Amino acid sequence: MTQAQTPLTPTIHVASARAGAMISGLTVELAGGSELEPLLERFLVSIIALAGAQAGAVRVLTDDGQHMRLVAQQGLPPHVLDTERLVKSDCGMCGIATGTDVLGWVDDVRSCARHGTEPYFGLQCKSVLAISLPHGNEILGIYNLFFETDVHLTSQTETMLRLIGQLLGLALHNARIERERLRVTVMKERQEMVNEVHDAIAQTLAYVKMRLPLLNDAMLAHDDPSSLKYFTDVKNAVGEAHHNLREVITYFRTRMDPLGLLHALQGIADGFFERIGITLEIRNSAQNLNLSDEQEVQVFHIVQEALANIAKHSMARHARLTIDKTAHRLEFLIEDDGQGMASPGAQASVTGASPSTHLGLEIMQGRAQRLGGSIEVGMNEGGGTRVRLVLPANPVPAERCT
Repeated sequence: MTQAQTPLTPTIHVASARAGAMISGLTVELAGGSELEPLLERFLVSIIALAGAQAGAVRVLTDDGQHMRLVAQQGLPPHVLDTERLVKSDCGMCGIATGTDVLGWVDDVRSCARHGTEPYFGLQCKSVLAISLPHGNEILGIYNLFFETDVHLTSQTETMLRLIGQLLGLALHNARIERERLRVTVMKERQEMVNEVHDAIAQTLAYVKMRLPLLNDAMLAHDDPSSLKYFTDVKNAVGEAHHNLREVITYFRTRMDPLGLLHALQGIADGFFERIGITLEIRNSAQNLNLSDEQEVQVFHIVQEALANIAKHSMARHARLTIDKTAHRLEFLIEDDGQGMASPGAQASVTGASPSTHLGLEIMQGRAQRLGGSIEVGMNEGGGTRVRLVLPANPVPAERCT
């Protein structure tokens, strides 16, 4: 790949007033707290026009820093969009732009074409520009501009593009801070609810403790009316305590990571080998899961149960969790290279499974159904087991379940 970071002879002139107005509008929308992805999609149109490009894309680094995930795009052909959803963070000039604040050219896109099997942009793309999205001393991602011809940008235009990169970096930073703030707020509210339920159970049990001696005395005295009254009091109190306890089990049995589902799953993967002796890889190409907090908890339980089955029964060396999203569905695919199911080829079947595995699969299926989705369990072609959770792109609100 031939890379050049020095601007070529200027041939494109962009009026400073137009560029200044675009940056001013971006600043206003950032201050107004606009949703990030629609904001990026909208401003990519203006950025593409400013630079004279034919397409554009914004990528953010994943939490582990190993990949860049596509979060917004304009003008990418469908086959390029599919192959560019998730790329390694050390890929060419784009990889350089994730490590240091640069504006760099890729004037030989043959390495980019290696991501897929079809000609890159139908052989129409001649060069790619990679601009860092910095915030402070951290690079949060990059944005790319794709050109069909050899382009010569003015130094003024490049300065504007770098300034836009800084503003988009600020947008990514603010979005991350806001997401973390909301997660912490939700968890705090849930903890307060737990405390309230705990107090209610403690009060109810104290009431039962006082009623039991009275019930005992009434029974010894053969005082049937009093015995029946105290027995009814105890029965009602125990029923109330049981109801409150079910609430605790339903909502607070597993504390969700304050940073959300993806962060929680990455936390499992980070320590999986040390705990289990099986390597676990996560591949995520979804731009936005679009799940509520309760839906994330249900998905987390399903994936956690699938990974627990791998740990207990698979005899595998490697496992992989793949997350993908289309316009119509959200998919979580958990695979391993172990000994496979006890009943080969039994799709979504638990025949031959141990009682604990059977129960676990039934619970997973129930959770998926409550989300409006489905679970498929079967054999991989190369050996091992495959668990596929498919949800609609906009899952139904998760019902309360034990």
